[in-house]
Amino acid sequence: MGTIRMTVAQALVKFLNQQYLEFDGDEHKFVEGIFTVFGHGNVLGLGQALEEDPGTLKVHQGRNEQGMAAAAMGFAKQNHRRKIFAATSSVGPGAANMVTAAATATANRIPVLFLPGDTYATRQPDPVLQQMEQFHDLTLTTNDAFRAVSKYWDRINRPEQLMTAMISAMRTLTDPANTGAVTICLPQDVQGEAYDYPDYFFQKRVHRLERTAPTDAMITEAVAMIKKKKKPLLICGGGVRYSEAGQELLKFAEEFNIPYSETQAGKSATLYSHPLNVGGIGTTGCLAANTLGQESDLIIAVGTRYTDFTTASKWLYQNPDVDFVNINIASFDSYKMDAVRVTADAKAALIALRKALKTENYKSSYTTEIKAAKEAWDKELDHLFNLKYTGPGFQPEINDSLNDAIEEYSKFLGTKMTQTRVLGILDEVLDDSSICVGAAGSLPGDLQRVYRAKSERSYHMEYGYSCMGYEINAALGVKMAEPEREVYAYVGDGSFMMLHSELVSSIQEGMKINVIIFDNVEFGCINNLQMERGQGSFGTEMRRRNSASGKLDGELLYVDFARIGEGYGCKSYTVKNEEELKFALEDAKKQTVSTVIDVKVLPKTMTHGYEGFWRCGQSEVAKNASIVEKTEEMKAELHKARQY
Repeated sequence: MGTIRMTVAQALVKFLNQQYLEFDGDEHKFVEGIFTVFGHGNVLGLGQALEEDPGTLKVHQGRNEQGMAAAAMGFAKQNHRRKIFAATSSVGPGAANMVTAAATATANRIPVLFLPGDTYATRQPDPVLQQMEQFHDLTLTTNDAFRAVSKYWDRINRPEQLMTAMISAMRTLTDPANTGAVTICLPQDVQGEAYDYPDYFFQKRVHRLERTAPTDAMITEAVAMIKKKKKPLLICGGGVRYSEAGQELLKFAEEFNIPYSETQAGKSATLYSHPLNVGGIGTTGCLAANTLGQESDLIIAVGTRYTDFTTASKWLYQNPDVDFVNINIASFDSYKMDAVRVTADAKAALIALRKALKTENYKSSYTTEIKAAKEAWDKELDHLFNLKYTGPGFQPEINDSLNDAIEEYSKFLGTKMTQTRVLGILDEVLDDSSICVGAAGSLPGDLQRVYRAKSERSYHMEYGYSCMGYEINAALGVKMAEPEREVYAYVGDGSFMMLHSELVSSIQEGMKINVIIFDNVEFGCINNLQMERGQGSFGTEMRRRNSASGKLDGELLYVDFARIGEGYGCKSYTVKNEEELKFALEDAKKQTVSTVIDVKVLPKTMTHGYEGFWRCGQSEVAKNASIVEKTEEMKAELHKARQY
């Protein structure tokens, strides 16, 4: 056995260069590169190793630790978890900034390798700059916060620990049933310590992403359940995309005449135009999917983890005879909703189940219901895409006070653009191959309902954690994954102000992204929520503090987002009408630098619920009678929800 004397950081870089992934016979490098914000906790260790010999790792300079980690997540997600980036920070606040990103990755089951610097393993210089001390436990550092949000966590206190830690890290990162954030904490003194590493630690390793096949017993039980049912409904979850099982889902649906709905993560696994695709399902679902979902006697869920938005807080599936068949690579998820379990790869399971069910000559009993549901939704979608503001009272279903508020915003912003009309123009003008990236606010709800996927992998939504600030930063990662396609970040003004750091990195890297800001001068989604549940508008509008009342209920606050983009070096546009929007979108296609399109839109012009429900914690005691009334209304619906 030979040895190579290297520092811990050098050994880590050399190891990462030798990791490969094989999937369906295709073998490629697994770790594409590393995002960095250097500080005293990582620049002289890991930084030195990367400067000296990065191998094929691409080193990218981040602007904010959370932002660059979101870019890493966007890259991995768009690559269907086949390739990853690592992200490294200094100790203390730099590391803490990445905790939110790690939680986002874990919630969405997306592999990202976090390499935060840590305080001294020797403790001799303690407390070093940026070190947090806990009097009761000197082993605790900021990095212990990653434990709760990581699928695997480790700290390298001795050089030889790196070997077992990194093998476990790769095991987790390449496991489709258990992937997410992996955190390897690197004390800054240990990073530079030398050790005689065995040369076999640096041999080429190929991690095979196997298609786990279902057992015969699983298929037999699933077939027996399906045979008893007349009106099943498929759910296309993110697992369909990661398994690349979209075409198998279509074959299954077509063979047995079963409609299929989509989760946020599953959208664009297939195209919107397919006659059996009834669209988004759940709290932010559309009329077609939710109508069929309430009536279905069987839910066949493929690759979904059943968030409360997918199930409408377990309320949606109203048929008293409804049962569930779950196809999922993760046993944890296949057990949900007390389902018949097919714990297997989505593609392998669909092939096996279709073959077995075909021998039974099974067909659903749907006749015209699927077509009727889709036609009804298409009619509503046409209405939404063409909804124009006509002045006070333009939406009778909204009360007078809200219509008055819309008029105030219209005059202040100088716009009559409704949010759904903007989405309709985007649907009309953007190229079919373009990619939509989103995450938080009212846009995910609108997009799950109205976005029409015209090409595969065109919809990239982070809605497992709904992390504000993901959108723009992840768009950079998506562009790095698919540089030949136009990438559009759909972002509200609140999310833009929360975090857009890697917009600058896109300029630095020459990676053009397009940022479409929907500026309604408020946290519109939450403003809707509080007002729909009986509250007033409180703390969710962008208003100046009123000197008379002492509250944030003064004049609206105008922000020129286009000028912010210009300052970064982007090509920017201010949009207040349809003509300006269409010009900006067409002109943006011609640009070679990132663009910012600042679209001023009216609040209260988003989509609203379509046969959906969402259970929220709500006050049972309030001075405002309407709050109590809304609470009682919500409680009256809870008996319809399934309980597990």
